[in-house]
Amino acid sequence: MQTSLFLAKLMGPFMIVMAAAIALNSDHFKKAIEEGMNSPISLLIAGMLTLVTGLAIVNTHNVWTLDWRVIITLLGWLSIIGGIIRIAMPGLVKSIGEKALNNWSSYQVFPAVVFGLLGLYLTYEGYLA
Repeated sequence: MQTSLFLAKLMGPFMIVMAAAIALNSDHFKKAIEEGMNSPISLLIAGMLTLVTGLAIVNTHNVWTLDWRVIITLLGWLSIIGGIIRIAMPGLVKSIGEKALNNWSSYQVFPAVVFGLLGLYLTYEGYLA
C-alpha cells in the first residue's frame, strides 16, 4: 500500500499539472508535438523515457485489484506499450500524431480532461483518502 500511495502522490499532481498546461497552453503543446514527431532523436528519447517509466511503475506496482490502485498499474502498462511503439514503430507514431494535429481542437480536450480527472482522483487517494 505504501508504494501505491507514493505513486498516487507522484502521478496525481503530475497529471493535474499536465492537463492544466495543455488546457492553458494548447498552441505550445501542438507545436512541441509537431517538432517532436519530425525529430527522430526526440521520438526515440520520448520512447525510451516512456518505456523506462512504465517499467519502473510495473516492476514496483503490478497490482491487479478492483480498486483505485489498478489505475496506477494500467498507466504503467500503457507507458510500456507507448514506449515500445515510439521506439519500434516511429512511422505509426508519426501517422497517429499527424491525424491528432489535424483535429487538434477535438483531440486535445478529451485526453486533457481524462488526464486531469485521473490526476485529481489519484491525488485524492494519495493525500486525502
